[in-house]
Amino acid sequence: MQSRVVKPLLAVYTGLFLLFLYGPLVVLAILSFQTGPEGGPQFPIIEWSTYWYQHLFGLTPPSRIAPLPIEESLVRSLVLAFATMIVSTVLGVTSAQAFRTRFKGSGIVFYMIVLGMMVPGVLVGLGMALVANTLGIARHWWSTAFVLHVVYTFPFAFLVMLAIFNRFDPSVEEASWSLGVSPARTFRKVTFPLIFPGVLSAMLFAFTLSYDEFSRTLFASGRELTLPLAIYGTFSVEIHPNVFAFGVLTTLFSFALLGVYAVLMSLSVRRAKRLAIQEDA
Repeated sequence: MQSRVVKPLLAVYTGLFLLFLYGPLVVLAILSFQTGPEGGPQFPIIEWSTYWYQHLFGLTPPSRIAPLPIEESLVRSLVLAFATMIVSTVLGVTSAQAFRTRFKGSGIVFYMIVLGMMVPGVLVGLGMALVANTLGIARHWWSTAFVLHVVYTFPFAFLVMLAIFNRFDPSVEEASWSLGVSPARTFRKVTFPLIFPGVLSAMLFAFTLSYDEFSRTLFASGRELTLPLAIYGTFSVEIHPNVFAFGVLTTLFSFALLGVYAVLMSLSVRRAKRLAIQEDA
């Protein structure tokens, strides 16, 4: 009796969850195929067309609709996300490695690291802007915004690597050390290949969080806008389906990243299994 009531409720809940999760993406994709330049972001579709995709790449005749000002902001966001990914992942791996051994004040240091992702982004961004103005430091996406992105994404990379190291078998390292291999070479040849799937996850977290970050960047990037800020600026004037077309391409880019991540993860798991078989033999 209970299962006959609970199961339909769970099915409805799951259906609503998927609807609210993917419904906006479906609407955005449909509206991106509205005809242009007269077609706007409304239903029903006047005529199906790829006009707004061509408009993004400057392949349409001149019209009253200005191109999206996203070229330079897209490059800034990609560079910023890549730099943040590298720094946050390195910090996350080294910090988690340090936490494998208990040290005095480790509890306080742990909460200080995690605090970076819990403080509201608006407050952190506003604080960075005030500090930069007080000290006479110019705000740029590659300086003040970069620092905030690292502060925000570093805790995610740290927690991912901490979970990986908690399941790590230290006997493989001890075996390497007993054979006279230095700790640095042991980390490079033994430890790192085994934790590589976790490193990939930390990199993916850091890149996607930084690429999409808005509130912290709003106060700390100065006059040179990143992609989320540039898109927000176009929304404040007038909305055209070229924004939706760009959103579809950005979503496809995210899926491509997930595909690369899945391939690398699969290769890493296969390599780990092969090494385990060789050790057993």
